[in-house]
Formats: sequence, C-alpha cells, structure tokens
Amino acid sequence: MELFAGVVEDYLDFAAYAEGDSPTFAEWARGVAEDPEVAAWIAGLGPDALKQQPNLVFAAARWHGVPAPGPYAALRRALLGDDGTIRETIMRRSTQTNEVGRLATLVPAFGLVSGASARGSEPEAPPAAPLALIEVGASAGLNLYPDRWGYEWVTPDGPVTLGPASPRLRCEVSGPVPLPDRLPRVAWRGGVDLNPLDVTDDDAMAWLTTLVWPEHDDRRALLRQAIEVARREPPAIVRGDLLEELPALVERAASEVPEATVVVFHSAVIAYLDAPERRRFAAMMGDLVGSGSCHWVSNEGPRVLPEVTGGMAVPSGRFVLGVDGHAVALVHGHGRTMAWR
Repeated sequence: MELFAGVVEDYLDFAAYAEGDSPTFAEWARGVAEDPEVAAWIAGLGPDALKQQPNLVFAAARWHGVPAPGPYAALRRALLGDDGTIRETIMRRSTQTNEVGRLATLVPAFGLVSGASARGSEPEAPPAAPLALIEVGASAGLNLYPDRWGYEWVTPDGPVTLGPASPRLRCEVSGPVPLPDRLPRVAWRGGVDLNPLDVTDDDAMAWLTTLVWPEHDDRRALLRQAIEVARREPPAIVRGDLLEELPALVERAASEVPEATVVVFHSAVIAYLDAPERRRFAAMMGDLVGSGSCHWVSNEGPRVLPEVTGGMAVPSGRFVLGVDGHAVALVHGHGRTMAWR
C-alpha cells in the first residue's frame, strides 16, 4: 500500500466538502490527491493526521505567500521547494478557526435550553434563564458572545430578525426551528483549550484570519468584527485537556452564577480527538447532562459523535446540531443554513 494513501483519501474528501464553497481549495485538494510527490511530502509531516489536514497545510502555504485564490501549481512549487519554513509553521501552528457565523445556528439551541425560544405567544411567561456558557475548544473564545450580535434567519415565510442591525449574522432556515424572540442573557462565559489564543495578540489573530477560506471575504469581515467584540471583554479560557478540565469548569460556573443555566457547547472540535477520547467525551457529557449539571449543545461532523447522529443520513458539508445528546438539526459548517428536524 502507498504510504500516502490516507492523504489521498483525506484530500479527496476535503475536495468534495469544499466544492461550491471554495473553488480554490477544491482544486488544491484534488491536485494533492492526484500528485504523488506532493501527497508524499504531506505524508512526510509525520503520523499525526492533524498535521496533514488540508486546512492547516493550505493555511501555512498562504501564510508564506502562496496566492489564494490562485492555481494549484503555485502550491505545488511552494511545498516541493520548501526550505523548512512552511513545514515549521505546520508543526508549530494548528487549525483553531473561530467561525462566528455558527452562532446563527447555535443561538436557537441556546434559546431552547434557556426557555427563550418561540415565546412571543406567552406574554406572561417568566424571563428566560441567564446562561453560563462554556465553550470546549474555545480557541480565542469568539463564539462566547452570542448576546453581542444581531441575527437574520431567512425562513420560507420571510426573514426573522433579532438584535442589532450590525453586526448581524444571516442564516437560511427550514423546518420547525424554535427561533428565540430575545437575545440570550449571558451571565458567565469561559472555555477550555489545549492552546488558547489571546484575542489581543495581533499575530495570533492574523493566523486566525489566514485560516478563513480564500474566497470568503464575508467571513473575514465577520472575523474582524468578532475580534473587536471580544477585545472589549477578553474571555477567560483555561489551558488544558478538555477531558480533564471540563467537569471542574462546569462546577465553577454553577457556583459563581447559581441562577444561570450552564451550557457546554462546541463546534468542529471533537473531530480532533481520537475515537476512544470521543467516546469518553460523549460519556462524560451524558453523565453531566443526566445529573442536571449542565445542558450540552454539540455541532460536529456526522461521523464525529455517532451517539448524537444516531445513524442518520447527512449530506456532505453538513454538521449535526445536537441538544443534550439528541440531533435536532442539520447545519452548514459555517452557519449559512439550518434544517431543523
């Protein structure tokens, strides 16, 4: 078997995922899959599959000047002619994308667990509970500020807006989605990450910006806005292994704001754990939810948490949004669409 066979499969999968969203990355990924020399170079990065992933390799190449949008040939020249600088960046950096657009799909789930969803017909209802948000794999913590954004959910019956006109996130929705009629009240926000990024560090934020796909000018603009939002009140993120640190963080949030509903959430993070760690995480979250310690909002690829997905068919490029371990919607990976079940 070719030593780089896994690289070929992964890059073909990524090409299918990027198709329609990033012509550049789709072309580059197909190019790698069809190019034994480049595939072997990537396989030579070592056995850690996370270092071979397209998002990281492509971002490192762009960090060092490969133009994107641009042809595959330029990527090929850069990788095969690398003097060690691109490789060093790959080994030192990681993909920690804070896709703030996902908040448009997460906020309905937050509303569901706090009691803020679809409450317009209940004028005498008590106010929704404040939230204590804990983000797993928080990176720079940009998704810890759902209360600082406006939203526009485009339904078959027309748009539904919430919050300020700017900054505003837009999402096309279908199905019986429980859209909230008020912004979440966030009483506490924190997170855990193996390598937290300092939102006030210009170099770290420039790397986050490089991770945004080439053609996505709208996402780059949102990222810059999200950085400014977070810099006004930088988040407190614990450095450490989520499997070790999370239970104590749940206890801390509950003790510091006992009136709040604790919500653990994550998006495109658990894929970075190996299979046994994923099972440990799912079991741990099941125990925390079962004990009433917190609610759990997950947003991951269809194969990442089979306990949540439950064998349902999921189109390419879609994540499964889960609440307390049950799938509730299929969502676009960048928060552009949401189909509630």
